[in-house]
Amino acid sequence: MYLESTPAVIETQVYTAMPERFRKKDSFSPWASANKSGQAVDCFIEGPSFDAAGNLYVVDIPYGRIFRISAQREWTLVAEYEGQPNGLKIHPDGRILIADYVNGLLELDPQSGRIKVLLGGRNGESFKGINDLNIASNGDIYFTDQGQTGLHDPNGRVYRLNTDGRLDCLLDTGISPNGLALDRNETVLYVAMTRDNAVWRMPLTSQGGTAKVGRFCSMFGASGPDGMAMDEAGNLAVAHASLGQVFLFAPNGELIARVKSCAGPTCTNVAYGGKDRCQLFITESHSGSILVADMPHPGIAQPRQRT
Repeated sequence: MYLESTPAVIETQVYTAMPERFRKKDSFSPWASANKSGQAVDCFIEGPSFDAAGNLYVVDIPYGRIFRISAQREWTLVAEYEGQPNGLKIHPDGRILIADYVNGLLELDPQSGRIKVLLGGRNGESFKGINDLNIASNGDIYFTDQGQTGLHDPNGRVYRLNTDGRLDCLLDTGISPNGLALDRNETVLYVAMTRDNAVWRMPLTSQGGTAKVGRFCSMFGASGPDGMAMDEAGNLAVAHASLGQVFLFAPNGELIARVKSCAGPTCTNVAYGGKDRCQLFITESHSGSILVADMPHPGIAQPRQRT
């Protein structure tokens, strides 16, 4: 007999919030003009990622800033530049990589704060506006080229930058492709399609492409799914940018838990960390806060980084 189960509710608490000294009150930002109807935005943080020493890095999209948060929850401004950093991940070789909407795929030196362009476009053309990235264990970089795509313009792209420098376009019919997550075996790539309010499942073929792409799960709301992370049990944590939730989906697509924001409605990105990687850290961008929740399974261990 089939038995329905009610998704568990997991509570959060505020881990830390951007200090007042770093908030740009009443400041104009082209990003806010395009994405927040011109409203004043003092910050909009995303891209949480832990380095080998346990520091948490986040980006501040409208003001081109990268912050490092120590284990003692002290904030340090690492870099400030002309751009719109969306995603951030730390490569196994220690490089800090940034998905920047304006400039492309960037590399940050955390010691000097210097930024350089790793990949600014494809075949002589600029990207639509890249949004997020994920790094495979072998160093391949997957990233989404979202731009302003949506149901009206379903031409967002998903790329893979191979370690040998070859750039593969895996998909060019995305409906606002955003966050990405690989499964444990790295044979399936999950992509949040924000304006489709769904997560797509992309099997990766042995020939280097993808086939039989389908919707893994569907959601609702004024915005849609954003950043994602996978745990060791194969469950996919999906941040939703308008519902104040992170949804936890089982490997078969069943919703098994809801992680509730205690701060605001704009849950954008997630990263596993803390003791034994059993805590989920969530950027709640409306309030400029990072939330934390205790999870039932540890997140997948990231490729080992040098210290």
